[in-house]
Amino acid sequence: MTKMSNLSTRVIVALFAIPFIIILSIVGKVPFLIFVFFIGVVSFFEFSNILKRRRFFPNQLIGGLSVLAIILNSYIEFLEFEFLFLILVALLLMIELFRNKDSAIANIGASLIGIFYIGLFSSSIVKIREFYSETLFNYDQGGYLIISILAAIWICDSAAYFIGSAFGKHKIFPRISPNKSWEGSLAGFVFSILTMIVAKFILLDLLTLGNAIVIGIIIGLFGQMGDFVESMIKRDANVKDSSSLIPGHGGIFDRFDSLIFSAPLIYIYLYYFAQI
Repeated sequence: MTKMSNLSTRVIVALFAIPFIIILSIVGKVPFLIFVFFIGVVSFFEFSNILKRRRFFPNQLIGGLSVLAIILNSYIEFLEFEFLFLILVALLLMIELFRNKDSAIANIGASLIGIFYIGLFSSSIVKIREFYSETLFNYDQGGYLIISILAAIWICDSAAYFIGSAFGKHKIFPRISPNKSWEGSLAGFVFSILTMIVAKFILLDLLTLGNAIVIGIIIGLFGQMGDFVESMIKRDANVKDSSSLIPGHGGIFDRFDSLIFSAPLIYIYLYYFAQI
C-alpha cells in the first residue's frame, strides 16, 4: 500500500512539474536562467547537508553565492572564468579563517567540490539552452533540445528501473546501488538513444541524426553515471534522499543529478564536434 501511495504521489507531482519545466525550457532567457539558479543553489545546499552527516562543513553562504555567480556568468559573461575562479577560491579561503568547524582543509575541499561539481556543471545547462541564441529564428531549438534531453533522462531511468526489476540478475555497483543491474543500465542506455532519435524527427530540426545518437549515448552513459555518483555520496553519508523537498521524489539533487552530470559533456560535444 505504501508503494502504491508513493507511486501516486510521484505521478501527481510529475503531472504538475513537467508542463512547467517544458514551458520554462521553451521560453528560455531569464525565466530559464532562474530555473537553473534554483537547480544549482538548492542542489548545492542539499549536497552540503549530506556532507554534514560526515562532519564536513562546506561554506553554504560562499558556496551558494559562487554557484549563482558561475551560472550567471554562463549567461552574461561579466568576467573571464579563470578570474572568477581565482576570486571565488580566494574568498572561500579567507572566510574559512573565521569559521571554527572541524577540519578547515576538509571544509574547503568539500566547498570546492560542491561549487564546481554542481555550480560549474549546472552552468552547462544554460549554455545548452542558449546554444542557438545567435540565430533569432532558431532560438526555440535550444528549448526543444533541453526538453529532449530531459525526456531521454527520464525514459532512461524508467527503462532501467522496470527492465532491471524484471530481468536484472547482474549487479552493476552493489556497494553503491544494490538494486541496480547491468541489464537495467543497458536498457536505459538503449532507450536514451532511441528517445533522442525520436526527438530529432519530432522536435530537433537543426540536429543531425548522428548528433542525436551521440547525445543519446552521452545521456545513456553519463546521465546514469551522475545518478551513481550521487548515490555514492548519499551511501557514504548513510542517507536515502538528498532532501524531502519534492513529495515522492526526494530532493532537487535527486531529480536533476543526471542532467547536472551529463550537461557539460553534451555542451562540449555541441560546441566542438557537432555539425550544426
